Amino acid sequence: MCYDIKTSLEAQLKRAKRRNDLKAIEEIIEKLAPLTDLPIYHSSGFNHPEVLIYTDRSPDFPEVATWGLVPYWVRDNEQRKELWNNTLNARGETIFEKPSFRTAARNNRCVIYVDGFYEHYYKEGKTFPFFIYHKNKEPLALAGLWSEWHDPESRGLINTFTIVTTKANKLMERIHNNPKIKESRMPLILPTELEEKWLNPIMDDLDIAAVQELIQKYPEGELIAHPVAGLRGKTYQGNVEGISKMVNYHELTELP
Repeated sequence: MCYDIKTSLEAQLKRAKRRNDLKAIEEIIEKLAPLTDLPIYHSSGFNHPEVLIYTDRSPDFPEVATWGLVPYWVRDNEQRKELWNNTLNARGETIFEKPSFRTAARNNRCVIYVDGFYEHYYKEGKTFPFFIYHKNKEPLALAGLWSEWHDPESRGLINTFTIVTTKANKLMERIHNNPKIKESRMPLILPTELEEKWLNPIMDDLDIAAVQELIQKYPEGELIAHPVAGLRGKTYQGNVEGISKMVNYHELTELP
């Protein structure tokens, strides 16, 4: 799955910088970044942080969105709160089927840039968090779905998103080994050359099939992982800069 991320403004500017539009970059930094929770050295999706996403309707200029997709048909804030924690991730294999995601899968896809993500490794009854990132320390482009929800109380619009997941590659199979789960998962990471295909509009069933073909494991050799300090409970340091640094555990004589 993908419930914990690290992302910086620098990472989230990646797509905007491709155009070398200095005015747009300045506007993002001055107007949008203050509305987010950046920088995020660590945040759980259950805290519903606000970050920047690049949507199919605005592929080169990001929008502020809250993690935890709220479908358009949610009636009120009570229903939103009941659903929110269950829509942090969307299984890629079923996004065109599940009621919470199928409209967004067809009409509202997005990309979220992160510095890396965290996952928990289980060994002999103990849990060890790991930070996973690109071998070149480049930002990872995560495939997502977004939704625009009309809040009946405030009468405002809320942008929300979910991170799409896929089956784990060999590295993530070793790390994401929770004995309570049936299958190891990982976020759907898009190679640069496939980002545009993820954002392309869907016109017919052939386009749906093209999107489904993108839901693949990311090559194991492109990722690096190392153990970090606790992300839960009393040992948790919070959203501090050093939280993604490597920590040595005597129980881990060999890394996964």
